[in-house]
Amino acid sequence: MPDYKAPQKEMKFVLNEVLDFESHYQTLPGGDEVTMELVETIIEEGAKFSERVIAPLNRIGDEQGCTFDNGVVTTPDGFKEAYAQYVEAGWPSLSHNPEYGGQGLPESLGIVMSELIGTANWSWSMYPGLSHGAMATLEEHGTQSQKDTYLTKLISGEWTGTMCLTESHCGTDLGMMRSRAEPNDDGSYNITGTKIFISAGEHDMAGNIVHIVLAKLPDAPEGTKGISLFLVPKFLPDANGEISDRNGVNCGSIEHKMGIHGNATCVLNFDGAKGFLIGQENRGLNCMFTFMNAARVGTAIQGVAHAELGFQGSLAYAKDRLQMRSLTGKKNPDGPADPIIVHPEVRKLLLTQKAFAEGGRALVYYTAMMVDKAAKADDEKEREEADTLLGLLTPIAKAFLTEVGFESANHGVQVFGGHGYIAEWGMEQNVRDSRISTLYEGTTQIQALDLLGRKVLMTQGDSLRKFTKIIHKFCKENKSNKGVKPFVSKLSDMNSEWGSITMKVGMKAMKNRDQVGAASVDYLMYSGYVTLAYLWARMAVAAQLKVDAGQDPEGFYKAKLMTATFYFERILPRTSSLVETMLSGSDNLMALDAELFSVE
Repeated sequence: MPDYKAPQKEMKFVLNEVLDFESHYQTLPGGDEVTMELVETIIEEGAKFSERVIAPLNRIGDEQGCTFDNGVVTTPDGFKEAYAQYVEAGWPSLSHNPEYGGQGLPESLGIVMSELIGTANWSWSMYPGLSHGAMATLEEHGTQSQKDTYLTKLISGEWTGTMCLTESHCGTDLGMMRSRAEPNDDGSYNITGTKIFISAGEHDMAGNIVHIVLAKLPDAPEGTKGISLFLVPKFLPDANGEISDRNGVNCGSIEHKMGIHGNATCVLNFDGAKGFLIGQENRGLNCMFTFMNAARVGTAIQGVAHAELGFQGSLAYAKDRLQMRSLTGKKNPDGPADPIIVHPEVRKLLLTQKAFAEGGRALVYYTAMMVDKAAKADDEKEREEADTLLGLLTPIAKAFLTEVGFESANHGVQVFGGHGYIAEWGMEQNVRDSRISTLYEGTTQIQALDLLGRKVLMTQGDSLRKFTKIIHKFCKENKSNKGVKPFVSKLSDMNSEWGSITMKVGMKAMKNRDQVGAASVDYLMYSGYVTLAYLWARMAVAAQLKVDAGQDPEGFYKAKLMTATFYFERILPRTSSLVETMLSGSDNLMALDAELFSVE
């Protein structure tokens, strides 16, 4: 397993020099107290915790997994103790409301911290990670009593939270769910049903678990319009808000999974469990999207995490492993062979990982800025514009970054060759752990339909135009910058093409709605590559400033420019084939009768 090293310089570069978070924080209420000195201190302390406490548990969690015994789940060695340190240090409360015990810092800082602990140990990070969505849901939609009783405990980290959507017969199609909520005379509800794939649904790390559960009332309308949202604690609190009676929710089993073994993925049985309505009846899906959007940004971080971890392991190995000689002559004349980093194809694998990890980080942090603005900007118009932009970027960040994160994890195995397939190096675990990221919180295909269908075509392209205008303005401002002209020129062309192909897909969809589904994933990946090109161009502009000023003694900024060149010349051209396939129509997918899909 590679030793995780928090990429602090990379993180600070994006925050300070590319996205100018210091100015960003000054625009938020109370943001004048969030200095970059404070931000850097948080990163440094978070790095220590991640490197020293969480990372060493990554392989342990994979090898031991969670154990299940008659409804009781025990986490791997060290997980519980690490969580106690996490709570004691105040990390759960970082970006939450001070009224309920939070520190009141911007949500973007919590996202930065999530990258650190997620890359160090994704399985462990999921236990506190799911709590953030539960907190956001209660803070926005909960009653005052629910906030006082549950939100305070979640923010302190004493209790953790989950999200309970999926049932065995329905995944994304939540309108088919069977879980029921029967009203009681005291205003509570009895929740009955079974939920599956519940991450961190049962464990021994916290005193209580607060489940956020979707269910239907007896007289609910059919489909998604009849879904309500409920708070169902593992232990019911007493009048003082302390743990009291055990509720009627129990873990029936834990899943035997491909990866993320250290996290308990549970089957939860609700047997008349007492629950409490969150928000309005039959409006549960609207409330749940608060949770889902937080979870989707969190999943985008996972894509970056696996790309980063794969790159760190691959880089160290490629510099050390001796195999063959360079085609241009010996680079290690005193040794029996050259390190494999001298070979062009190995370089391509490494640079792909590097481009996706660093570009993905910039995309996640850029999205985090939109999260801050949508939640806290003083100006209502600014909040609305940030929310629109966030709606467009969330499916791109979630789906695109997890797809390329999985690709990068696979490259890690390839760099190691046969050794990459062996458990002790950690590369095969990184692949297994990353595979789930393209599935949960909505598969890539679902995210693609959301992007193209709901966010772009249903708004008649308005949300996309808001973003392409931002890119256009950037290109216009930097068109005379000779050092980055190749990047800006290409980005400008791609930005125009993005609008053009969107119109073509939309025209096809007016004649046949299957055209949306047929084009959607290719459209999403295309959108991801162009979005990352915008952020790589911004990083190149920041790096060029330092190079021109002679402030690059260690070559950090030169490396940024060279990686940008690689991205634009080796990765961005993938968009050409995506344009051809997304515009090829739906007949090549739908014309074959389903009965002819057969094995004979």
